Amino acid sequence: MKRTGLALSLLLAVPVMAKPAAKTPPPAPAQISGEYAESRDADVYTGPCFANSEVNLTGQDAVLAWHVDRGTWGNVALDGLSVVAVVRASATLGDPYANPLPAKAKFIVDVNANDAQRAALVNFAQAQAGALLASVVAVEALPIQFAMGNEMGVVAVNAGDEVRLTTRALTGDDMICHNEEVYYQPLAAHLVHAMPAVETRSTYRGAELGINWSESNRRSSFVGNFAF
Repeated sequence: MKRTGLALSLLLAVPVMAKPAAKTPPPAPAQISGEYAESRDADVYTGPCFANSEVNLTGQDAVLAWHVDRGTWGNVALDGLSVVAVVRASATLGDPYANPLPAKAKFIVDVNANDAQRAALVNFAQAQAGALLASVVAVEALPIQFAMGNEMGVVAVNAGDEVRLTTRALTGDDMICHNEEVYYQPLAAHLVHAMPAVETRSTYRGAELGINWSESNRRSSFVGNFAF
């Protein structure tokens, strides 16, 4: 009995070697990535006092713009191409108590894209914004310049003579209520980063949506990146 007890004690004293943890595979690289810019005709970075004064009165119009640095969509390479969507909705975009649908969208696709790439660009944008871009009234190919600035929050987007969007970073002088926040979230999905910005200029000059606009110095833009 003593020998048995001693053997059992020695056995219990031997450390149990745990199995090495399985290595987590590195994340797969993004299939498509690039820059994103958005502008609306209502403040997105604001306080409730400003937001409540605009809701149901404005905020139905928006510009959404993507520039693909690299990647494919539907097995179509989109490296270096851009797409812009101009939206006219039925209610203030982002208002949880109102339905923005039906909405109309005009697409401006990169003039440098071929037919397959233009179709892929439209499909890519629709996948990011869902039903908001489902009802397409026109697709037009125009030269698109999409330039992200060296400073955070700075972007310049030109689509032919129809769309102009320039932004700058928010500063302390833009805090009017001093309780501002991101009141409305960006309209696009799969953004890995998006920061509110001030639109220094946002214009749309087109015939298909039944409205043109020219905005300036409004806290109504987002500048960011997408990758997935």
